Amino acid sequence: MPLSDSRLPTPDPRSAYARIYAVVKRIPRGRVATYGQVATLAGLDGHARQVGYALHALPEGIDVPWHRVINARGEISPRSAGDSHELQRMLLEAEGVEFSLDGRVALRRYRWRERKDKQ
Repeated sequence: MPLSDSRLPTPDPRSAYARIYAVVKRIPRGRVATYGQVATLAGLDGHARQVGYALHALPEGIDVPWHRVINARGEISPRSAGDSHELQRMLLEAEGVEFSLDGRVALRRYRWRERKDKQ
């Protein structure tokens, strides 16, 4: 008799979050990655929203450059509360990332591409 979905083991979100944070830590200054890109590199292909949840849950004082993750349109994703989107833009601009007049980052120019030959 097959197991129902409710009885299947669920992945530990803490380990998924740890993988997400490890990927985000590799994004260099002056570069950005998309939520989907981070998800794929963390082994969570198709789970871009989980990257957003992980970054939202990031404990204060942890050295993870959350501000380097933007959406697939090259925009800073709006937040439901607070002004962290303004802080995110300021942090990116301080690293040399430029925004167009409509608030987008040129992904062709600033997207982080992890080198395949890295050992």
